[in-house]
Amino acid sequence: MSSNAPRHTALDALHRSLGATMTDFAGWDMPLRYGSERDEHLAVRTKAGLFDLSHMGEITVTGPGAAALLNYALVGNIASVGVGRARYTMICQADGGILDDLIVYRLQEQAYMVVANASNAQVVLDALTERADGFDAVVRDDRDAYALIAVQGPESPGILKSLTDADLDGLKYYAGLPGTVAGVPALIARTGYTGEDGFELFVDPADAEKLWQALTEAGAPAGLVPCGLSCRDTLRLEAGMPLYGHELSTSLTPFDAGLGRVVKFEKEGDFVGRETLTEAAALAEKNPPRVLVGLIAEGRRVPRAGYPVVVGGKVIGEVTSGAPSPTLGRPIAMAYVDAAHAAPGTAGVGVDIRGSHEPYEVVALPFYRRQK
Repeated sequence: MSSNAPRHTALDALHRSLGATMTDFAGWDMPLRYGSERDEHLAVRTKAGLFDLSHMGEITVTGPGAAALLNYALVGNIASVGVGRARYTMICQADGGILDDLIVYRLQEQAYMVVANASNAQVVLDALTERADGFDAVVRDDRDAYALIAVQGPESPGILKSLTDADLDGLKYYAGLPGTVAGVPALIARTGYTGEDGFELFVDPADAEKLWQALTEAGAPAGLVPCGLSCRDTLRLEAGMPLYGHELSTSLTPFDAGLGRVVKFEKEGDFVGRETLTEAAALAEKNPPRVLVGLIAEGRRVPRAGYPVVVGGKVIGEVTSGAPSPTLGRPIAMAYVDAAHAAPGTAGVGVDIRGSHEPYEVVALPFYRRQK
């Protein structure tokens, strides 16, 4: 078997039995869709959707020096995260370029789980291992220790409540607690990448199929459907959430990406990239870099990543992600544009779609915000 063969999640056979269209994603064979992407997308917005996210990369950091290591290795103040809480953060190069965006869970006083994007899991693991030198902490690759199943959408709390006695009402957004779901031990996290309320369940791969089936049965009366990566992308796009390799890359600092808020200069001690990021912050204050904005099409043509954004024939930016929006009923895009053209309602903005300058409306992100 060649080392280039895609990896399979514990739910691979189940996806195929459901007739999923499979695709290679970051070296994994993953379900792209089961039926209609639009139907899957709208199910998550109005009812609930079930996702296999077992391709994500879990890295455990433990020991007396775990908090100090993560404060040094990442741009966030991880030491200030309470046990049972999670934080969105980034890991940067010394030059400030973004290696990945992450969610870090504090499982115990001296134990953290870092969740990296599938495409960057090895890069993050290598960086953390290298940066651990001199810290009283152990970095462990736990990618094979977990399957990750997400249930997302307004009906997801009710569905999950029917299968667990964990205190879901007390579980805040960006928090996690150990519990049992359908008899399966799980870390239950109130996180997601869809713009809806929902949960991500970290379980032993051997338990993944049992949990998926239990959620499917419990969710059937509420309209839950299995969902692939395709609708996950349109859901996160509507919610204005960045995707690594599109809105984030090593050529951008968090300040270039409009996410300078994740960099915590006030934390004690040095951290990788502090010096460069201090300069980037000052520069962004004086001379704003290109700004990440939303674009809504006036016509029907769909913009794609890499397409130029233009005003009066002059290129003023670039599309990073684009797709038809099932919720808005029109094509939408995220794009980095020059600050002078970033204000919502800016006139004359278009996207160069194969030589034709299609008109677009500039809007503030996100395109969609759920009703609390």
